[in-house]
Amino acid sequence: MSEEAATETRKILHIDMDAFYASVEQRDNPELRGKPVAVGSPAARGVVAAASYEARAFGVRSAMPSVTAARKCPDLIFVKPRFDVYRSISMQIRAIFAEYTPLIEPLSLDEAYLDVTSNLKGMAVATDIASEIRARIKEATGLNASAGISYNKFLAKMASDLNKPNGQAVITPKHGPGFVESLPVKKFHGVGPATAAKMAALGIQTGADLKEKSREFLAQHFGKSGAYYYGIARGIDNRQVNPDRERKSVGAEDTFAVDIADLDEAKRELEPLVAKIWRYCEANDMAAKTVTVKIRFADFQIITRSKTLPIAFADDAAILAAANLLLEGTHPFRKPVRLLGVTLSSLGQAEAQSVAQLEFQL
Repeated sequence: MSEEAATETRKILHIDMDAFYASVEQRDNPELRGKPVAVGSPAARGVVAAASYEARAFGVRSAMPSVTAARKCPDLIFVKPRFDVYRSISMQIRAIFAEYTPLIEPLSLDEAYLDVTSNLKGMAVATDIASEIRARIKEATGLNASAGISYNKFLAKMASDLNKPNGQAVITPKHGPGFVESLPVKKFHGVGPATAAKMAALGIQTGADLKEKSREFLAQHFGKSGAYYYGIARGIDNRQVNPDRERKSVGAEDTFAVDIADLDEAKRELEPLVAKIWRYCEANDMAAKTVTVKIRFADFQIITRSKTLPIAFADDAAILAAANLLLEGTHPFRKPVRLLGVTLSSLGQAEAQSVAQLEFQL
């Protein structure tokens, strides 16, 4: 059986809650309904964790600095996140998923892949399963979910964004390759701004452009990811829905429009990266013992520096302090800095009690 034929036999759903954190806050506080809401801190160094659709209309987005969000939307209402509530609702939703299939791969509290090729309800049509699951979620939680239905994970993920909010879309095996060809690569799931810029420099703007490149060309320029890009350009993604997937690390990075040579400026750029990964840890009740700082210089040389503690980092301030010390150890920079990244690893469930701060010896 060919790769194409193998993927056509599967029925994959991607279920994604609509503006999850913000929607929970609007559900629980009627005064917030219909208003622009940002979950996060309004502090000068705060970051938006989630934005309601009313806030998104003003250009407010998750991971945006709070001061920028407030400038875009002067009437923006900031609400402190309640991750214990979000986790509880997420468990409700996953219990609904489990009534249809044991093959559930959560990506975060508010989204997951489901393989319903052979499902517990004996339902033949995947779009019917998606509709029923969305209705069940609405009934149980009062919240809206969107869904993507396709024959592989990549296209199911892309489909779930097509009719948001509170909608669903299907990409069939017949239409999958054509859909990919027409799409700008910067909209591909898994292609971030830096990769999109690199592709643009290589003349790759659309899926059709990507399809024209050979497997060898893509491997040369994108390493191990080259084979993945070669496949998705043809509508092929044979990754399985993995219910036992264990997250080994969580990270964030940013490529700068202008290279950075100043240490204090570089430290400021670490703050939103740490805030982003700490939100993931809080939302998923995770803790980490290792922090790694990645630096890519103007000449594209990459170095990393890591620190591991005997017990988990207590909070985002502790992580930022460690990251700053690691960065200081590389200064003066051999070249201006093009990219900075922060990764947490040695992940595990957070302890119920507070973790003591440790003095960093670097």
